[in-house]
Amino acid sequence: MADRPNTRDVSKRDDGWAVTKPGTDRASSVLPTQAEAIERAKQILANDGGGELRIRGKNGQVREQNTVAPGRDPKRSKG
Repeated sequence: MADRPNTRDVSKRDDGWAVTKPGTDRASSVLPTQAEAIERAKQILANDGGGELRIRGKNGQVREQNTVAPGRDPKRSKG
């Protein structure tokens, strides 16, 4: 199955928990805890129009997958 265009993975690395886009070598963020990395990944996806968040355990296996909705601008104004 091919990755959706807007997907982020949260996975364990030696230097912390990384937020990455599949197919890239560089992490968007590296944070000390998995919870912080999950929140950051949700922010990135919401700001980028929504998408899929895959959370990987320490063994690298996907243990959870969530859909993140697009971010909403609280102010509705024209122009």
